Amino acid sequence: MYNFTVKDALRACGGKLSGKCASDAPLGAVVIDSRAVRQGDLFVAYRGERTDGHNYITAALDNGAACCLAERVPQGEGRGIIVVDDVQSALEAITRACRANINIPIVGVTGSVGKTTAKEMIWAVLSQRMNTLKTEGNLNNQIGVPMTISRITPTHEAAVVEMGISDFGEMSVLASMVRPTVAVFTVIGHAHLEFLHDLDGVLKAKTEMIDFMPTDGTVIINGDDVKLRTLQCRQRIISYGLGAGCEVRAENIRFDGEEGAACDIIGFDRRVAVRIPAYGQHMVYAALEGAAVGFVMGLTDEEIASGVAAFHTVGRRGVVTDTGYITLIDDCYNANPDSMRCAVDSLMTLPGRHICVFSDMREMGETSPMLHRELGEYALEKGVDFVMAYGPMSRCLTTAMGARARHFETREELIAALPQYVRRGDNVLVKASLGMHLEPAADALKALTDNK
Repeated sequence: MYNFTVKDALRACGGKLSGKCASDAPLGAVVIDSRAVRQGDLFVAYRGERTDGHNYITAALDNGAACCLAERVPQGEGRGIIVVDDVQSALEAITRACRANINIPIVGVTGSVGKTTAKEMIWAVLSQRMNTLKTEGNLNNQIGVPMTISRITPTHEAAVVEMGISDFGEMSVLASMVRPTVAVFTVIGHAHLEFLHDLDGVLKAKTEMIDFMPTDGTVIINGDDVKLRTLQCRQRIISYGLGAGCEVRAENIRFDGEEGAACDIIGFDRRVAVRIPAYGQHMVYAALEGAAVGFVMGLTDEEIASGVAAFHTVGRRGVVTDTGYITLIDDCYNANPDSMRCAVDSLMTLPGRHICVFSDMREMGETSPMLHRELGEYALEKGVDFVMAYGPMSRCLTTAMGARARHFETREELIAALPQYVRRGDNVLVKASLGMHLEPAADALKALTDNK
């Protein structure tokens, strides 16, 4: 933690110290896995559904934890434990106090689609000049955000923090710990509608972040997003997108399949030619996000271009592979209506036949049947040649496409049928919510040959 001690943690959370501990000892990072503890870390004992972190306090201390944050003391343990009534509330209080010591630019990233991609792109750009910390993986919730903030040290010059929510009030909790100086909003889309109800609810919940920004901060929004264009706040607003009215926009967009994309980014009276090492229109938006932050934070054209070129796709997020038999777009990480349509758009830029392998979009609430049907209609309108899908909601999708789609009862049945429908030279998009586990279908497609 940034210039933060055990004594500071005690003061911040109002806990009581049990056992022997050097109160002036500096605290390292917040850790919730005793096996990952390094010397000086703060181990936080969470009670989970499957395991209780309190059972691993002794192991954490043995591994070098400066102290532990817990709701009870294991019998016989005489080393330092900060005892509190509620671990989560205490950790949030500690994180807020730690953040008050930090005086570097912090970029907060949120949205319904593209948070992790935006975070990685912004980090790649800023890292060309600054020692920049980023959220690891998708640790973007009320546990992950404190872990990220705790890893900021005096050696860092900037940080990029991803924030994900599913209900009202959650962003306020996260933003109170992050207090970003720059906020980036990607898309306001159909995600977590079972709690947020509609797009107005999503906008309201996401933009709670702004309440915790300084008045001289900068808010960067997707200017092509209908809801974000309505945003008003005290901070400076900069829009990015493909529309002519956006302050940071892309021109001369070119797609080169597995090689990625290229474009010119226009903004701040500058023109920056960039090469994006990942495929799809959504990656153009990611480049715009990285460039917009770069412009705001004073990076040169060369630094911005180098940062975009240094970007790496995380996980199975739109990875394009020429298998020698087909061109595969593996986008199995997650899905909602906005990201599905964007993926279809990217698919249709490739020459040849276009096949989609889909499954359900989860967490769509009562509107799920309608949203799946609309996706089928969209794929039909865009000219997708054939859709294969499984999952109860996906039946609405395939029904909307009629003869140009087939629904399967199980993932296994779908995989077995792939050789029947996929031909040499096809472009195949695989996409669904993570919980539908469509990865084996993508893996099976990679193995297709003329011998099937």
